[in-house]
Amino acid sequence: MQEPLQISYREVTPSPAIEDAIRERAGKLDELYGRITGCRVLVESPHRHHHQGRLFHVRVEVAVPGRVLVVNREPQDNHAHEDVYVAIRDAFNAAKRQLEEHVRETRGVTKQHDDPPTGRVARIFPDDGYGFIETSDGREVYFHANSVVDQTFERLEVGTVVRFAEEQGEQGPQASSVHIAGRPYTQKRR
Repeated sequence: MQEPLQISYREVTPSPAIEDAIRERAGKLDELYGRITGCRVLVESPHRHHHQGRLFHVRVEVAVPGRVLVVNREPQDNHAHEDVYVAIRDAFNAAKRQLEEHVRETRGVTKQHDDPPTGRVARIFPDDGYGFIETSDGREVYFHANSVVDQTFERLEVGTVVRFAEEQGEQGPQASSVHIAGRPYTQKRR
């Protein structure tokens, strides 16, 4: 860390044990990402009337180049936070997750969900309960009426745009979980 760790208390008596727990967890964040410019921690026990013991609130601010990551959970969210060390642990675990996400973003590695492939119905045999989907790369993939989601097989016609999951069947590629994605594609006649 470029700046020293700042720890402050509100309605909580400071103790060396609490400070050690915070310093240890802040050090682990610094090991995770060496470009942390500063870290501020507030430990408080807001004065509220509860039927159970008092709850601790830990706010963690981690400054990184161009951004401040903030963990700010209210104590009434979790009665386990009647223990200050549990509140510290949970706050720093959340800060760690935010820091890991920040690292992934700065490295250009983010979670990406591939869209299911789309195609259009190339041929359909309604009486026999199957058809073929033409994929974007020109292949044909077999599908059965039972693979069409929401019992919409009857609504399919040549040109209907569909999303599907492809798997290898006994006689070649076949589609499962076929969903209608759009209206039938019709070519304009000249």
